[in-house]
Amino acid sequence: QVQLVESGGGLVQAGASLRLSCVASGPGLTFNTYSGGWFRQAPGKEREFVAAIGQTPKELYYRDSLRGRFTISRDNAKNTVYLQMNNLKPEDTATYYCTAEAEGVYGSRWTDYDYWGQGTQVTVSS
Repeated sequence: QVQLVESGGGLVQAGASLRLSCVASGPGLTFNTYSGGWFRQAPGKEREFVAAIGQTPKELYYRDSLRGRFTISRDNAKNTVYLQMNNLKPEDTATYYCTAEAEGVYGSRWTDYDYWGQGTQVTVSS
């Protein structure tokens, strides 16, 4: 069983940046074979795809509207996936969830992933 723990959320003003981290752990974990992703859910709205990364750093997939402001990356030595968020806007306010899939497959549906974190809150004030 893989556990994912997010951190890095908080309350910021519009225009600020945040970097979210997601650390994976579990017995016998071979993190380099996993894909990772981020989703978010705002109050009263459906969970939506943010970004995903495959087994290699060049396999990147973004929500079109976030491309250029958000950057996903990974550090296999630290079993960690990151989400760098720049020029944050009030509409980015949401709970952000980290995901992982064991065979390196990634996509924009939450059902594409095997594991989920508990979420970290990001609040952007205007």
